[in-house]
Amino acid sequence: MIIGVPKEIKNHEYRVGMTPASVRELVNHKHSVLVETNAGMGIGFTDEDYSAAGATVLATAAEVFAKAEMIVKVKEPLANERAMIREGQILFTYLHLAPDLAQTEDLIKSKAICIAYETVTDNKGGLPLLAPMSEVAGRMSIQAGARALEKSSGGCGMLLGGVPGVKPAKVVVIGGGMVGTNAAQMALGLGADVTVIDRSVDVLRRINAQFNGAVKAIYSTVDALEQEVLAADLVIGGVLVPGAAAPKLVTADHIKRMKPGSAVVDVAIDQGGCIATSKATTHADPTYIVDGVVHYCVANMPGAVPRTSTFALNNATLPFIVRIANKGYKQALLEDSHLMNGLNVIHGKVTNQSVADALGFAFVEPKTALNA
Repeated sequence: MIIGVPKEIKNHEYRVGMTPASVRELVNHKHSVLVETNAGMGIGFTDEDYSAAGATVLATAAEVFAKAEMIVKVKEPLANERAMIREGQILFTYLHLAPDLAQTEDLIKSKAICIAYETVTDNKGGLPLLAPMSEVAGRMSIQAGARALEKSSGGCGMLLGGVPGVKPAKVVVIGGGMVGTNAAQMALGLGADVTVIDRSVDVLRRINAQFNGAVKAIYSTVDALEQEVLAADLVIGGVLVPGAAAPKLVTADHIKRMKPGSAVVDVAIDQGGCIATSKATTHADPTYIVDGVVHYCVANMPGAVPRTSTFALNNATLPFIVRIANKGYKQALLEDSHLMNGLNVIHGKVTNQSVADALGFAFVEPKTALNA
């Protein structure tokens, strides 16, 4: 199979779909890899590194899209990239379609095979291709939140961990999954007063055991959520409903009533955000203020640490890339129900129930669409 790796073009996005080591693995399996020039330059990989690994370096993204049978990316294709996707081509990347009607419509029109990292599952009920970026984003959310609390960012001027004689910031993490657990770990390590809110008692038990009671684990009700958010100096939104738009748990009224100079970091912004006043921002202009509350809502948070993120992502995606290339997309999908769960759009049909429900498209069973 011919695999194409274009350079990412989203604002301040330096990650790359495949490292030279991943390219070498595909070449070892007798596949061809086309890499756009300077695709890995942002994390220190030169065109020579890719050539040495066995890739063919091409001058433009258009050439990569035109020749490749499968496109491997990191972020969702932007409009000009979507215009280059053709019928029958495989697209393997993060898509986050539920809040993105324009992208979904374009992928439907393309009649390509679109497999989303974020909805591939595993036999433990997890999301193995989302997990590494959730780990990064969860840890980064505390760095971003700490900066947002600084006076120069519009915050109240509070040090997250305090100092002896001065109490630390109160950090409230909504959601005890991969993002929330990593956020809690970092916040606790910096000396903050940390609370995690979740509606799963099992998750709360795990949080309590993992942190030996040092992190408060609170069951999520409307009343508990309101009390914790209003008392918080920093709120981390780490809610995930796989494939679906995130629920708006923090309301505009909550934001109005929060402490002046407090901050929110909406890690769920890729799926539309779990804070009512959130809107996607970029690394170039990451924050804005609503009712005195600093909002950090960068849609590609792990892109700020692209080297760590790229290696972590490649570790997770490479086995799937090899499987699709070795077997072809149809056999690979039919033999692996977890990979099949990643199929969001194929032959002009929406095959993810959450995406279909969010955007009002007819849902087609993946196997039915695959065999059509």
